[in-house]
Amino acid sequence: MNDILMIGNPPITIHLRKNTLAKRYSLRISNKDGKISLTLPRLSKISEAEAFVREQEGWMRKHLSRQLQPILIKFGERILLDGEKLKIIPGKGRTVKVLNGELLVPGSSLQLCGKLKAFYKTLARERFITSSEHFASILGRKVGSISLRDTRSRWGSCTSDGSLMYSWRLMMAPVRVQNYVAAHEVCHLIEMNHSDAYWALVKSISPNFKSDRQWLKVNGGLLHQYQF
Repeated sequence: MNDILMIGNPPITIHLRKNTLAKRYSLRISNKDGKISLTLPRLSKISEAEAFVREQEGWMRKHLSRQLQPILIKFGERILLDGEKLKIIPGKGRTVKVLNGELLVPGSSLQLCGKLKAFYKTLARERFITSSEHFASILGRKVGSISLRDTRSRWGSCTSDGSLMYSWRLMMAPVRVQNYVAAHEVCHLIEMNHSDAYWALVKSISPNFKSDRQWLKVNGGLLHQYQF
C-alpha cells in the first residue's frame, strides 16, 4: 500500500499507517503541524481507505482552516515566555531583558528574530542543565550531554548513553511544564520505555505530571506559531 493518499483540489495529503490491532479507520490531524494520519486495519484495501477519506474531506478542510496561523515576530507583537505573553519592544545595551511584562530587545528589526532565538536558547540551556541534573541526582543517575533543537515531533529525548535533547521552544511554556519535560527525559535514564514502571518513576519526581503533560497536548501548537 502507498504511504500517502492525496485527495481533493487543492490536494490534501494523508499519511497512511497500518496497525495489526486496529479494527476500524482512525483519522487524526496534528495540532502542531497539520499533518493528517490515517490508521487502518492490516487487511484494508487502498480503494477502501481512499473512499473513507473522501467522505471525511469536508471535516478535514474545516479542521485545517482552524489551524493556528503563524505569528511573525516584530516589535509591538507579544510572545510567550514562561507561559506569559510579553510585549516585544526595542531595548538598549547588548542583551535581551525582561522588565515589567515586556521583553526589551536591543538592535534593529532585522536583528530581532536572531536575538530572540539566541535568548531563548541560552535560557533553555541554563534551565535544562539545572533541572536535568536536579532530577538525575534524585534518581542517583548522571546526565550526559544536553543539546537543544527546534523539533516538532517531540519535546525532548534521551539516548542510551544518557544524552538528553530538548526543544528550546519550551521556554515559552510555564516553568512547571519545562520541569515536567526534564523529569520525563531524565526518567528514561532508568526506564527506556513508557511502561507502568516508567510512569510511576515520573510521578515520584513530578507528582503533577498529568496536568503538565495535558498542558502540552492542548497548548503545544502555540509554541510553534512563532516564526523565527
